[in-house]
Amino acid sequence: MENIRKIAVLTSGGDAPGMNSAIRAVVFSACNLGIEVVGILRGYDGLIDFETAPLSMDDVRNINNRGGTILFTSRSDRFLKKEYREKAALNLRENGIDTLVAIGGDGTLRGAIDFKEEGINVICIPGTIDRDMGCSEYTLGFDTAVNTATEAIDKIRDSSISHGRCSVVEVMGRKKGYIALWSGMAASADAILLPEKWQGDFDSVTDAIKKHHTDGRDCYLVVVAEGVTDAEELAKLIQEKTGIESRVSVLGYIQRGGQPSAKDRMYGSLMGAYAVEILKESRKNRVVAIKNDLLVDYDLEEALSLKNNSLDSFQYQLSLRLSE
Repeated sequence: MENIRKIAVLTSGGDAPGMNSAIRAVVFSACNLGIEVVGILRGYDGLIDFETAPLSMDDVRNINNRGGTILFTSRSDRFLKKEYREKAALNLRENGIDTLVAIGGDGTLRGAIDFKEEGINVICIPGTIDRDMGCSEYTLGFDTAVNTATEAIDKIRDSSISHGRCSVVEVMGRKKGYIALWSGMAASADAILLPEKWQGDFDSVTDAIKKHHTDGRDCYLVVVAEGVTDAEELAKLIQEKTGIESRVSVLGYIQRGGQPSAKDRMYGSLMGAYAVEILKESRKNRVVAIKNDLLVDYDLEEALSLKNNSLDSFQYQLSLRLSE
């Protein structure tokens, strides 16, 4: 191990359950090696303004069960500009900080790649509910978000049954349909609209609802990933073509909050500890990842180039059969 005396940790982009577990593991692992840890507040913006808080074991001892991130977060437009990255790098050097551990999604990884050009060693941990980082089969926050969405959809279905309605539920996911697929399957949706598979075939949705209505169903559920289509317009179309009253529920930021699941706490802990192991072995500019349920790591630029996290077609085909 190189003579690493002091490191910094931040969370960037959208918050995700499990981030606090990763922070805790970084602090515990580093302190056990005699390394001082500084928390950077508000992500890359906080790095530019150097808003910090010292982190000891006592500071993070009981944060595993807390949602969000104790370090706060932001999406930094300033960090896209080299002058601000230079300022952030100078802040670290002037304060004797050897390495930055950055927890976040795809945007955080891109920022880290740019930042390493300033001579700063960056270790990234994937944290995003969207599960949209190609380098890792799992990202922190996904399991909690899916459980939250499923629980909400189950409650919405209760009202649909009472009124004989069709519920159109929009879930998060940006350009990936994992939350929609998993929560839709778990809640036995009649149709699931995914960005990877959607080709604008509205008739397939309304035909499925008509068929189920003919079969004697008295309530219906459509789960749609954000960005696929306008949920309000979809509900209007369903009502016009089927004659079944249709209502929209947009789950929104409720999916980001709440206590992390055991899985997110466990993976957050493992990834945080592994990030410090990478430092212990004097390896630089890496991304922690999960592959075949094992901890691995990649070079920053290699990690960004990996595209193996596309929606599993076989998984999707099975979901279609289960919705018939």
